[in-house]
Amino acid sequence: MMRERFWERFDLEELTTEEWEALCDGCGQCCLLKFQDEDTGDLAVLNVACELLDIGSCRCGDYANRFARVPDCTQLTPERIDDFRWLPKSCAYRRVAEGRKLAAWHPLIAGGPERMHRKGISVRSFAVSQREVPEEELEDHIIAILPIDG
Repeated sequence: MMRERFWERFDLEELTTEEWEALCDGCGQCCLLKFQDEDTGDLAVLNVACELLDIGSCRCGDYANRFARVPDCTQLTPERIDDFRWLPKSCAYRRVAEGRKLAAWHPLIAGGPERMHRKGISVRSFAVSQREVPEEELEDHIIAILPIDG
């Protein structure tokens, strides 16, 4: 059972596993492939989603087994939130960690994900599956370069 408005009342480290999972807005942006430049540390973000991402729902197609199937899958945890400065400013984990409120479109506020999808927050409108892009064409799919400090 989740506590009422837990995201406003508790620190990320105090959330139950169920609350932590519910805080995810389901945008799928963390499931986009990324390349890190070894020299500068900058992160290139692609419009190519992990092969497990169901782009229509922006949910993992095999969440329980994702680490076995995709060894470099990133696990977001409260303890590691500072390692994920690349998360978009819209991300609920980042918002709460920075002391900001959830957006009005967040599924916990709006009652479901459709408002988020309609506002273009999710990757639904632009992502393509990793299964559809040959490895030699991945560089053609870079949509952003994010400077990452140190």
